Amino acid sequence: MRELVYYVAVSLDGFIAGPEGQFDAFLVEGDHMDAGIDRFPDAIPTRIAEVLGIDQGTGPFDTVLMGANTYEVGLPDVTSPYRHLQQFVLTHRSYPPAEGVTFTDRDPVELVRELKAADGKDIWLCGGGTLASELIGEIDRLVLKRQPLLFGAGIPVFAAGTYDPALFRRVSNRDFESGVSMTEYVRA
Repeated sequence: MRELVYYVAVSLDGFIAGPEGQFDAFLVEGDHMDAGIDRFPDAIPTRIAEVLGIDQGTGPFDTVLMGANTYEVGLPDVTSPYRHLQQFVLTHRSYPPAEGVTFTDRDPVELVRELKAADGKDIWLCGGGTLASELIGEIDRLVLKRQPLLFGAGIPVFAAGTYDPALFRRVSNRDFESGVSMTEYVRA
């Protein structure tokens, strides 16, 4: 069965973006970048991968889920950021049609369960924290790129939710000279 994988960069204090959605403080140069591209080439926006000559066909994903704020990062210029993947934007907001993007206000849990039951590769939960909290019970794997930064405030990796402890087991950890650590967990 397909897995829902939350693969995301996070600050040491638990934020995936600043208060206004800023993410430019995250390190995008260093030895951690090659490892991320090798493991998750399909998590690179299509246009960037094309420019860099990255083969996205070898990655673990064929579907990406994102909330409205994550989708809006590329607007107005990039309306289909991951053309190589089936793209779902879970939102109640209205957007003009975009090639290869499905905008839906469906229940995220229902959608994920339907996607998991279908044939295909894994499903990437791209962000953000609110959507991750809604899908917390469906996340099979967490891959956290912990950056050596403190934000102080911002969008948390998971928005506040209901107290319901869920145990995950660490399956790998890799520290890089850049100070980034990539840690992977699976639901126990």
